[in-house]
Amino acid sequence: MDKDITYNHSITINERKSINITGVKKIDSFDDEEFLLETIMGYIVIKGEGLEIIKLDTYQGNVAIKGKINGLTYMESNEKKEKESIINKLFK
Repeated sequence: MDKDITYNHSITINERKSINITGVKKIDSFDDEEFLLETIMGYIVIKGEGLEIIKLDTYQGNVAIKGKINGLTYMESNEKKEKESIINKLFK
């Protein structure tokens, strides 16, 4: 029995020390300085220092990240592909 889950999307940043995001479809990539997340509202890049996942709920689409948050940017799908192609070229 498949359930069609409806996600809401929200972002809460607490004193630049943690971020909670709802409506996350998947985490494309991450390290301690950058996360790339696909949400129901598009792709988000989170940049910071010492970033790490403290909560991941794939069923509800919730992600919590701690560390110093330096920036957050929404990207369109084609921007994500351009970024991936640049990374692929660097590692060929």
